[in-house]
Amino acid sequence: MQELIGCIARSLVDKPDEVKVNLIEEDDSVTIELTVAPEDLGKVIGKQGRTARAMRSLLSASAARFDKRSRLEIIE
Repeated sequence: MQELIGCIARSLVDKPDEVKVNLIEEDDSVTIELTVAPEDLGKVIGKQGRTARAMRSLLSASAARFDKRSRLEIIE
């Protein structure tokens, strides 16, 4: 899941070297923190949050395979 979000984010931004993905795993949930360069933040969020929503949907589907809940946090 962490690699999936990292790969998607790196393909969207202008500075792929500054993409950092942190995985926080708890009992029944997974939180992924995504950090990008400040000028790339809009590209990761997308118009009206569509890109971020799509990444959250993919993450949710991937986490459901392991019976876990998922959260994607985009850090500024």
